[in-house]
Amino acid sequence: MAVDHHLAEFNFGTLRHDWDDPRIADFQNNLDRVNGLAARSPGFVWRLDDAAMEAAQTDEGGVFANPRTASTLSVWEDFDSLWGFVWKTVHRRFYDRRAEWYDAKGNGNIVMWWVPVGHRPSVTEGMERFSHLQTQGDSDFAFGWNHLRPEGK
Repeated sequence: MAVDHHLAEFNFGTLRHDWDDPRIADFQNNLDRVNGLAARSPGFVWRLDDAAMEAAQTDEGGVFANPRTASTLSVWEDFDSLWGFVWKTVHRRFYDRRAEWYDAKGNGNIVMWWVPVGHRPSVTEGMERFSHLQTQGDSDFAFGWNHLRPEGK
């Protein structure tokens, strides 16, 4: 993508148990650690703050309106930056344990798209892109990992 664009990513899933359930504790207790690592990672640009994300996840009439939703909306300089954080840091250890915390159905929902530098996408925009990906497949408008993944990654 041209240098005047960054990569937005939105991922979400439904937890197996309520946030205050001890079976979710290891996941919940490490959110700040993993989000902090993301913020310090090369190529990180922005992440929707916790309060805004929680509102989107739990507010009646919101995008999810489900208190068991866990999601992230972030922007990265490029694909390699996001790839490095997701697969080459401690994030990977938590990702590999996702079946402990997330329902099998509706897990692994991710969508990516290019945004102009300086644009901060909304959860609504992320869901629109995700819906498009689900109905139309990978395109320049909305895509998954395989759309951009170079050979060998």
